Parts: sequence; C-alpha cells; structure tokens
Amino acid sequence: MSQTSSKNPWLWVPPLYLTESIPYVIIITVSVVMYKNLGISNADIGLYTSFLYLPWVIKPIWSPILELVGNKKQWYLSMQLILAAVFLGVGLTTGLNQFFIITLAFFWMGAFASATNDIASDGMYLLALKPEQQSFFVGLRSTFYRVGMITGQGLIVIIAGNLETSLGDPSKAWSWTMIIVAGLMLVLTLVNWITTPTIKESSTPKEPHPSFAKVFSTFFNKKNIGLSLAFVLLYRLGESQLVKMASPFFLDERAKGGLGLSVTDVGYLYGTLGVIALLAGGILGGIVISRDGLGKWMMPMAFAINAPNIGYVILSWTMPEGLLNPAIVVIIEQLGYGFGFAAYMIFLIYLAEGLFKTAHYALATGFMAMGMMFPGMLSGYIQEWLGYDGFFVWVVIATIPSFLMAYLAKYPKEFGKKSES
Repeated sequence: MSQTSSKNPWLWVPPLYLTESIPYVIIITVSVVMYKNLGISNADIGLYTSFLYLPWVIKPIWSPILELVGNKKQWYLSMQLILAAVFLGVGLTTGLNQFFIITLAFFWMGAFASATNDIASDGMYLLALKPEQQSFFVGLRSTFYRVGMITGQGLIVIIAGNLETSLGDPSKAWSWTMIIVAGLMLVLTLVNWITTPTIKESSTPKEPHPSFAKVFSTFFNKKNIGLSLAFVLLYRLGESQLVKMASPFFLDERAKGGLGLSVTDVGYLYGTLGVIALLAGGILGGIVISRDGLGKWMMPMAFAINAPNIGYVILSWTMPEGLLNPAIVVIIEQLGYGFGFAAYMIFLIYLAEGLFKTAHYALATGFMAMGMMFPGMLSGYIQEWLGYDGFFVWVVIATIPSFLMAYLAKYPKEFGKKSES
C-alpha cells in the first residue's frame, strides 16, 4: 500500500524513465559503437557487451531488498549518483592501453547500479499510479524510455563523432563523451529529486513481514507462468540479435559487407529521424491499448515490432550508397518498435499483478533481460560466420517464435483497457 503526493505524473514519469534508459543504452548499446570505433572485433563486442545484461537477468535476487528495506526514491537517487561516477571513470580510462578490460569493469559496476535503479524506478511507477493510470501512462513511459535510448544512440553518438572529427583521436573523443554523460546523469538525478513524488510505503496488511521465499514463490505460482515466461523470453528474439549488429553493420567498411557510414551518420539516423517515428509509435501504442485492451492489439503489435527487420535484409543485399535507404529502414523500425513494445510493457505489468509488485516486476524484467542476453552473446559469432546478408536473414527467421508466443500467451484480453467509469 502507498500514499502518494499530488505531483502530476506528466511531470515526473518522463524524466524518471529517461534516467532509467540512458544508463542502460550507454552500457548495452553505445558501448557497442564505442568498442567498434576503437577497433574491437564483432565477436568480442557481441559476447562481452551482451554479458553486461547479466545484472538485469539476476536483479530479482536482490529486488526483495528494495521491496522490504528503505524507500524507492532513496534507492534510485543513490544509484543514479553512482552511475554518474561510473561514466566519469569510463571517460578517464578510455585512453589507457588496457582500456577494454578497465572500461568493461566500469560498465559492469554501472550495470548493477542501473539494474537496481530500474527496480526502484519501476516500483515508484507501480506504487504511485493507480492501475488505470499505469495503462494510460505506459505509452508515455515507453516513449520516454525509448527517447532516452535514442538520446544515447543518437545525440551521444553524434557528440562522439563530432569530437572525433575535431580532435582526430577516437579514444579522446569517447573519453570526453563519457565525461559529458556523467554530467548529464548528475543533472537528471537533480531533476528526479525535485519532480518525483514522495510516497509513504507500507507492507500489504496480509503480509506485514514477507520473506524472500514468499516473494519468489508467489511469482512462480502465478497461473500459466511457464507460458508467460516463454512469451517474455521469445517476444524479442530477433531484436536481441539485431540490436547488437545493426550499428556495426552501418559502421563497417563496404569491403566487409557494411555500409561504411560514419559515427556521426549513425547518431543522426537514430537520434533525429528515428526519434520522431518512435514518439509516434509509442504514444499510439499506449493509446490504443488503453482504449481497446491488450487482446485486440497483441498480434498487430508483434507484427509491428518484428516485420521491419526485413529492411536490414534489403540493405545488406542491395548495399545502397548514402543515407536515404538506411534512414527509411530506421524510421520504419523505430515506428514499429515504439508501437509494438507497448504490448510487451503491458504484459510485464500484468505479470507483476498481485502482492509484491515491485519484486515481481523485477523478476519479469529479469527474464526479459535474459531473452536479450543469450542470443546477443552469440550474435557477433553468427554474423562473422554468415556475413551481414546471411545474418539478417537469420534475424528474420528468429522472429517466428515471437508470433507464436503472441498467439499462445494467456492474459485477460481487456487488460490495459482504461476503465469506462
């Protein structure tokens, strides 16, 4: 149970989810661009940056601590300060001889802090908003989470590309870029301290002192839990591999099957054109589920999140010059992702219903991270084996389980629909 302040969710949901997504995308996605730019192989990039998913996979182990000790606002503000220090550490060590090992160690620490920040931030969302508000704001939440990801993939990458041009040294460019990210995290932490509500948390009356075992057992005893977790693991099977090799594909020279774009070009594609499509898709997804419920839109959203992967097959086969064709593919992909991801987020909220919402949501998102981690770890090896053209065909084939699970998943068809009253 909780008692919330009167702060407007329109004010605090966007910055809270920006601050949840930016560290995630820097650690998981922007690190791919950075390491590619600094000469690390695709196989090592896929393996080691995917391994950084592990804290998100195992975060349910310590999520009950956040359920039982302290309050959510203290937790996420503390983690956000730690993340600022982590990115500063990456920035100060990027130019060293052993930068790959050292920066991976910092990213590893940041991954644990970011995963804990996610638990606390999601707990705030679940506790501070009523169920009908959760459904309504899932579009805004999902959109600004993705805006944070685009900020990393777009603006931050553009900054790195411009600094590389002006400084003539990729390691110095990325060093200053990560120092800038550290400053951004400090600013966002201050914004969240000011805007997020203060909630008075208490345990559910029937469970005044719940145990770790009780928190976990109530999750795994949910109805149809096996089928639900299969959905969570497989809904993004294609994307889990695509996301690791899309930027290397754009950046690799044409002799290696890539498109030979610059770091700045990649940042422009994701950070300007993509964000407009993403905003439209994310907001629309939240609106239609809030109006009609999850049942009507699950299969169309599965199609929206997976079908655009065909665009990468076309790019790898035709090898077009310039930015026009890659831009079209990115716009369609981001529009579809923003729309299709709304169904996924609502399903995770459904899976967390009942006692211990914060811990159960952490468990659900832990399985989500697992679904991204293991395929991503193999993606670089698969790409080097098949080449980019064969790899993207494989990615399209890997979307088949997503459609199957969207068809088989069990949930109240009206879940997510805004109350008529």
